[in-house]
Formats: sequence, structure tokens, C-alpha cells
Amino acid sequence: MSIDNKPKTDQQPLSDQARQQAEDLASQAKTATDNLAQDAASVATEQAQVAKSSVADEVSSVASALRTAAEEMRSGSPQERTFGQIAEGLADASDAMREKDLSTMVHDVSAFARKNPLVFLGGAALVGFAATRFAKASNDTAAQSSRAQHVPTTGDFS
Repeated sequence: MSIDNKPKTDQQPLSDQARQQAEDLASQAKTATDNLAQDAASVATEQAQVAKSSVADEVSSVASALRTAAEEMRSGSPQERTFGQIAEGLADASDAMREKDLSTMVHDVSAFARKNPLVFLGGAALVGFAATRFAKASNDTAAQSSRAQHVPTTGDFS
């Protein structure tokens, strides 16, 4: 009977060691995964902040252009007032973008969309149309610039 007990006592410490090593490896893997997830979240947050800042700068530029356009219009005209109001709204939106963190902005937009779905969809469509027009105008300007560089002058024909 002592022969049967001896292998069990030898195996018990080995199985405890194997279990402990498995737990250590699992702990190390969890720590490494947590570190990678934190690093990825940090990089994503940093990129989102850069994008948010860029968007805020663009909105501020559009507000400035609208202000300039409003100043060039006839004083007191409906267009001048409308452009001025839009410019002020965009300037406020730009400031709000700079001050709020991304999660708060997403929450605010979601809440607005739930409360005003038609206004939200209309605004999204308007922004989409404006972005399309802007992109098309940018491409047209680049194409004209490219053509202007390749037009031969009178001195090139000889």
C-alpha cells in the first residue's frame, strides 16, 4: 500500500506546480492584454483629440468666412443678418468642440438626435451636401491649376 501512496504524493506537488505556473501565465497574459488595450485606447483618444481640434479649426474658419461675407453685404439686409447669425452659431460650436471631451460630445449629439430626429437628419444631409460641394470645388480648382501649368506659352511654339 505504501507503493500506491508514494506516486500520489509525488504527483501532487507536480500538479500544484503546473497549476501555479498556469495561473502565473494567465495573469501575465491578462496584464499584457490590459496594457495593450490601454495603449490602444490612449492612441485612439489622442487621434480623436487631433481630429476634434482639426474640425474645430475648420468650423472656426467657416465662421470667419461667413463673418467676412456678412460684412461685405448691405448693412441690415436679411442675408447679412442670416450670415452673421450662422457665423456666430458656428463660432460657438467651434468653441464648444474645443472645450468638451469626445465622450460628452457624442452623448450630446445622441441626445439631440433622439429629441430632434428630423432636424438632425436635415442637418446631416446639409453637411453632406456642403462637404460634397466643397470637395468638388477643391477638385475643380486643382484641375484648373494643373491645366494652367501645362498650357504652352507663345515662346514654346518655336
